[in-house]
Parts: sequence; C-alpha cells; structure tokens
Amino acid sequence: MACRILLLLLATWLAVLSACDTVPYTERKQVIVIPQNQERAMGARAAREILRTVRLADDPKLVAAVSRVGRRIAAASDAPDMDWEFHVIDDDRVANAFCLPGGKIFVYSGILRVARDEDELAAVMAHEVAHALARHGAERATLELGAQLGGALVALALGDEDPRLAEIASRIWGYGTNLGLVLPYGRKQEYEADAIGLRLMDKAGCDMEGAARFWENMRRADAPKPLSAFLSTHPTDEKRLERIRRDIREIRATRQKAREAAPLRP
Repeated sequence: MACRILLLLLATWLAVLSACDTVPYTERKQVIVIPQNQERAMGARAAREILRTVRLADDPKLVAAVSRVGRRIAAASDAPDMDWEFHVIDDDRVANAFCLPGGKIFVYSGILRVARDEDELAAVMAHEVAHALARHGAERATLELGAQLGGALVALALGDEDPRLAEIASRIWGYGTNLGLVLPYGRKQEYEADAIGLRLMDKAGCDMEGAARFWENMRRADAPKPLSAFLSTHPTDEKRLERIRRDIREIRATRQKAREAAPLRP
C-alpha cells in the first residue's frame, strides 16, 4: 500500500517538474509551480503588511535617490507588467535590502553607509530587481515544497515497518535537503542575481564597477560575517567579488566583440 502511494506521489511531483521556465539573461531552466499572478498578489500582500509595521525614512534626498536609481534599473529590465515599488526603511543599523515577488523592493537606510555613490546604489537596486525578474522567491518556495514532499514520502514509505525509523529518516531527510539543496540553491540565486544585475546596470548606463566597489565596501564593513559559507544562503564577500569582476570582464568582452562584428556605417 505504502509503495503504491509513494509511486503515485512521485509520479505527480515529476509531472509538475516537467513544466520548466527560463530565467532571463542567464537562460537557466527553473521549475515554478506558483502562478505568476498569485506570486505577485502574495508579494503585494506582504508589502502592505511590512509597510504597516516599519518606519519609513523621511529624508527626501535619500528616498529620492533610491526611487530614482531603482526606476532607472527597472526601466532597463523591460518588464512593464511589473508593479515596481521602492521603499526605504528607517534603520541605519542595517545595511541590507530585499525584494518581494512582483517587484516590491525595500532598502534599509543603513545601506547608504556602504553604497557611497549612485553606481554603488545601482548595484543594490539591480540585484533586487534581478531577483524579481528571475522569480527567485517563487522558485525557492517550489523547491522547499518539493523538499517537504520528499520528507513526507520517506515517512510514509517506512511508517508501516517501524514508526521510529520513519521519524528518524524524516529528520535526516530534512537536514540533508537543507544543507545539500535549499542552502546551496540560495547561493546559486544570489550569484545569478548578481550576474543579471550587472547586465541591467550596463543596460541602464551605470558603471558596473560600482558593484565591485559596493561589495568591497561590504567586505570592509563591520557587519557580522556568516560562521561558514557552507551554512549560509549568501556567498562570502570574497567569492562574490571574484565572480562579479569575472562577469564584468565577460560583459565588456562580449560588447567589444559585438562592436567589431557590426558593419561599418557609410
């Protein structure tokens, strides 16, 4: 009985996985089971909740800079169906930003201690816009749903034999998927958002070196570091800088090749 249920659930999940989307710019195949309209509704709902619970910055220059740079990057994304919003949370202790599905971007005022010019701020905004374009939130939710289903299947398959064994196996499955799949996948998304963000910066006419400067500033800042990159969803600043500088070189080389291949105008 358990085996039949196990096979049925696996077949159902594999059918869901057969429908893949493609991430803009990187063309990576991804699996998302959440409809886009539902994803955006969830993001809008979460944004309203956040706006009710945080204090927004009232510095007009700061708010204007974040909005101006954010909209410049958003315009380069060619995603007119996104309902972009840019908010600044008044908290100088936090140097961070995050993006909700559908393009609701929140920046903590403390980020301006690290992003010292508009190109560095553009790196932050482009990274968050990239998360929205790549639908990383919905993809992560799909992945975690699959991990939970896997744990349930393990418990179901072993439950008839020994309930204690099923409980132990389920715990091991949860720990293993978290370290082996969910956390590394978070790092993959961070690297991807950096790569897409650089292309958005370049398209918007920003200096891509601003991204390298920003992460160099972050590396030098007195911000808490993860105890281990392996146990963090975010890559270390050193690895991030290495990839960013490599991507900048590749983007410039591709642009130069395109110029050389273009026919000469009379």
